[in-house]
Amino acid sequence: MQRVVITGMGCISSVGHTAPESWAAIAEGRTGIGPIATFPAELHSVRVAAEVKNYDPAEHFDERRLTMLDRTSQFALIAAHEAVAQAGVDFSNGLADDTAVIVGTGIGAVRTLDECFRRLYGIDNRRVHPFTVPRAMTCAAASMVSIEFGTRGPAFAVTSACASANHAIGLAFWMIRTGQARAAIAGGTEACITAGAMKSWEALRVMATDTCRPFCRDRRGMTIGEGAGIYVLEALDSARARGAEILAEVAGFGMTSDAGDMVQPSEAGAAKAICNALRDAAMAPDDVDYVNAHGTGTAINDVTETRALRRSFGPHAARLAVSSTKAVHGHGLGAAGALELVAVLGALREQVAPPTANFTDPDPQCDLDYVPNRPREVPVRAALSNSFAFGGLNAVLALRRFN
Repeated sequence: MQRVVITGMGCISSVGHTAPESWAAIAEGRTGIGPIATFPAELHSVRVAAEVKNYDPAEHFDERRLTMLDRTSQFALIAAHEAVAQAGVDFSNGLADDTAVIVGTGIGAVRTLDECFRRLYGIDNRRVHPFTVPRAMTCAAASMVSIEFGTRGPAFAVTSACASANHAIGLAFWMIRTGQARAAIAGGTEACITAGAMKSWEALRVMATDTCRPFCRDRRGMTIGEGAGIYVLEALDSARARGAEILAEVAGFGMTSDAGDMVQPSEAGAAKAICNALRDAAMAPDDVDYVNAHGTGTAINDVTETRALRRSFGPHAARLAVSSTKAVHGHGLGAAGALELVAVLGALREQVAPPTANFTDPDPQCDLDYVPNRPREVPVRAALSNSFAFGGLNAVLALRRFN
């Protein structure tokens, strides 16, 4: 069994167009949540989101290329270029045939579909963009990344709502560990802050109208975010052989399904995914120092996740540093785990637990150490990243600091 490491990281988010910019904001607890600017939101009751700011697609893609790219694919390509550049990996020496591309997305190309339906039903225009189908395919981002770097190994999309990115990265890890691939470009992307999508989220009544306050008594719900996180994973022996900088080791992956309710989370299902990740990583509970929580800021999720952490870690739960960085970059849905892996890698590399921003009074039912508002220097030997999705789909990554 191969040991698997991360050698490249790329990110575009509401708080930065690169991974270092995003990590700096996450570490400081500097939120990217603000008034929606990409469409008129006067008729919406929720008028805030965590949008990627000051983004001009023309700075990254020529006009001809943009005809084929929904915003989700644009974000994935930008993050992938950053990750591949940092990894310094060369796909021309035969590695291309053994490199997988796995990109998670929960909603997919909503902007493309919104525009298509607006033309059809809004202005009665029977002609739609000729590339609507290839732009809107759920696998478009994965295909575009594969084409961009000429990789010819397995390439596919994962869609499991808010667990999509963690599922994608976890599957990439398992493929390399078992020898089905030598390397992988994996992560998640999402760009669904549109008038129609936001109205749909409003209807669920799980959205905050001001900001996201995970684990707080006065939390009002989640805040939608967008962006992408993409990573280069490879076998440790290969990374060492070419002298690559190793950001962290992916040690384990656990996943479960609740088989219960489409929107109500399960303490048992979440706890089992955590325990599966620890077992896969051959970690004891007290090996873990930091958990990046799913922490959506909704009434039910935060209490359920707290109970799942106590159930999984036992007495050690009280000694964990736990934070939700969704208060900074918003809930990236299918990209959530990929955005949050920036925080986990930062914690492992810099020995800093990033804070839960916007923290006010704690909920008595949320009784762990959520690192409120300010970062904390703390030894981080190993960390977990939790993603617990609608549909009862749970995915947890376990990572180790690489020495």
